[in-house]
Amino acid sequence: MNIPSNWDTSSSLPPIYQLHRCSPLLGSIVALLSSILDSGMAADQLQVLNALDVARTQWYHFTAVLIAGMGFFTDAYDLFSISLVTKLIGRVYYYVDGAPDPGSLPPRVSSVVNGVAFVGTLTGQLFFGWLGDKLGRKRVYGMTLMLMIAAAIGSGLSFGSSPTCVMTTLCFFRFWLGFGIGGDYPLSATIMSEYSNKRTRGAFIAAVFAMQGFGILAAGTVTIIVATVLKNFYPAPPYAIDPVASTVPEADYAWRIILMFGAVPAVMTLYSRLKMPETARYTTLVAKNAKQAAADMAKVLQMEIAVEEDKVAQIATAQNHNFGLFSSAFFRRHGAHLLGTATCWFLLDIAYYSQNLFQKDIFSAIGWIPPASSMSALEELFRIARAQTLIALCGTVPGYWFTVGLIDVIGRFTIQLLGFFMMTAFMLGLAVPYHHWTTPGNQIGFVVMYAFTFFFANFGPNSTTFIVPAEIFPARVRSTCHGISAASGKLGAIVGSFGFLYLAQSQDPTKTEHGYPPGIGVRNSLFVLAGCNILGLLCTFLVPESKGKSLEEMSGEAEEEAEAAAAAGGGRSVGIVPV
Repeated sequence: MNIPSNWDTSSSLPPIYQLHRCSPLLGSIVALLSSILDSGMAADQLQVLNALDVARTQWYHFTAVLIAGMGFFTDAYDLFSISLVTKLIGRVYYYVDGAPDPGSLPPRVSSVVNGVAFVGTLTGQLFFGWLGDKLGRKRVYGMTLMLMIAAAIGSGLSFGSSPTCVMTTLCFFRFWLGFGIGGDYPLSATIMSEYSNKRTRGAFIAAVFAMQGFGILAAGTVTIIVATVLKNFYPAPPYAIDPVASTVPEADYAWRIILMFGAVPAVMTLYSRLKMPETARYTTLVAKNAKQAAADMAKVLQMEIAVEEDKVAQIATAQNHNFGLFSSAFFRRHGAHLLGTATCWFLLDIAYYSQNLFQKDIFSAIGWIPPASSMSALEELFRIARAQTLIALCGTVPGYWFTVGLIDVIGRFTIQLLGFFMMTAFMLGLAVPYHHWTTPGNQIGFVVMYAFTFFFANFGPNSTTFIVPAEIFPARVRSTCHGISAASGKLGAIVGSFGFLYLAQSQDPTKTEHGYPPGIGVRNSLFVLAGCNILGLLCTFLVPESKGKSLEEMSGEAEEEAEAAAAAGGGRSVGIVPV
């Protein structure tokens, strides 16, 4: 067949959409047919939902991103700041007189301090995800932030007369901090997806999640500032010169200030979060209040919205609209999807958190951070924070924003597949010649490769596993399903954060950290993580592509609306005009 010379063979569009290159008349016909099909779909869809899907990008979109995103800024700051201060806490509370090395947290204590917030997060994701579908997104949204504020302040005020009392108090508050953070995952993702238009929905949800990168960066920056100020006011010798004087009493304030600062962005966001209106999709499809949804969105969109009470009533009474999470209908329609989102997030977080929480140990192994005995407590805190901030600047933050820019162009599926593949490649690139990377003169190359694994995690599955569960499930179980998927991810984070403490230990018993049994070493651990990424790549094929589609198309609720429209016929609509 002869292809016209002006035909764009590189275009991803189907050939029928390129007919205008051959004939303007045929192109006009195609455009007319496409318009008729789109208007037919819009006619079947509730007007309030269609108005959101086709709305141009407006100020309220950015306001919603900021309100939800500041929650994730706080989440990332609180979850990652603990990894910066654990060595300092060990020096302050677990000093052993006459020991050749500074005090450090015992293995079990370190595991609990690092992991307890994840246990709280997992629990909060399940609980608040379910509650968001039962009570509404808005009613629950403020609860999570208030809990985070109280727990962040409590973490810094951890009290007690002995190390055991201080650690117990700290773990108590960090559990409840994690519980509040857990609620932010399903609620923020669901609210942003239900407010967005379908053309740029992925970018908006990704932008909310991308605030994590700035939260990680802020954790490092605040720690650097606190450490620098205290170092200048309270200079101290290295541990090898004077073990007692190397940890000044004021070091006990440093970690407390760092942890409590996590409450600041949450306080700044609280009022705006409490004033947000409920999403139209929850109000219409779950609460069945067509009038309230139309009134709320008329104010948000600054346009007239019809109140389609008969149509909403028809949707509510439709038998296929009422299936629950544990029904055979849900399993048949969305069972594979939920398995895919949960499994991908689980496998991703094993790899992601095992690196992120303990990168300071990897930096020590390759010589970026000197031996602890050669530094004072505040100097060690400064160097650990500087290393993490550099990784955030070079790998973590850019990866998030590449996702924001490209997710609605190349799609969720492609980004997730590419991310898992490249993470596998870079981890194998680190593991196979591991001895080369750790020899003097090659450490910078190791750090560059390590940074690329973070870049492709964030320009990849770390972002998409958050986005997709908020798009593909019905409104009545959307928050619950996102919570289940996120909780599966946090289970992977627990496996990674607890397991990596032990797995990454040297196989030589004489080279392990104090209190740890021999492990499989960093090199073999990287092979294990590469295997997790390969499995994640395969599980990606269980998840559908949602680019450019409405939430109702993805969840199957569009079919219910079409049936309701046919049944309602000429049902009454009342115009609502914004005040």
